[in-house]
Amino acid sequence: MKIGIIGAGNIGGNLTRRLTALGHDVSVANSRGPETLKELAEETGATPVPATEAAKGAQVVVVTVPLNRVPDLPSGLLDGAAEGVAVIDTNNYYPQQRDGRIAGIEDEGLTESRWTERHLGHPVIKAFNGTYAQDILDRPRPAGDPERLALPVAGDDQAAKRVVRDLIDELGFDTIDAGGLDDSWRQQPGTPVYGLQAGLEAVQKALAEASPERPADFRG
Repeated sequence: MKIGIIGAGNIGGNLTRRLTALGHDVSVANSRGPETLKELAEETGATPVPATEAAKGAQVVVVTVPLNRVPDLPSGLLDGAAEGVAVIDTNNYYPQQRDGRIAGIEDEGLTESRWTERHLGHPVIKAFNGTYAQDILDRPRPAGDPERLALPVAGDDQAAKRVVRDLIDELGFDTIDAGGLDDSWRQQPGTPVYGLQAGLEAVQKALAEASPERPADFRG
């Protein structure tokens, strides 16, 4: 599968490592230019590209940049992607720690991924936002293993969600359908499932126990 990854931080870098190891054709981009991705490219065999080219021909695109940088992404970011491309949003809103106050989230009550979707102009699937980056490398397990971790996946596009869930299964993790994008508050920072390293039953329970009220530490 052809996959574009926009953002080469902890999550983006480790997804690049795992997905190339699984045989996928990965293009990776960051805000500083492809020349700064030489080491990652040499390590993994991924193709470093400008952000404007990361989605070309891609069946899956991962957007994993700081939330406050989403509006700075190039227009037409998904131009040239494969028809029906699944776009994964891994981002989180950290107003006090990094992002500043975002009116659409604070005043309109948008979920973080709904806000991201508006800026991208394309449906997104929320996944990996509460996953520890190192777990992507260290914690894959075969299906049925009692120590296999489960990840929540939210989104409105059922076909895209299926693609994402299948890809996560290939990476070595179970998934739980966490509902539509307007339900994705259940996996935002400060919720019981955020950062939870557990299996299907515990993750399902944590999603059910979430409160729609944003915790004070994650309000602008």
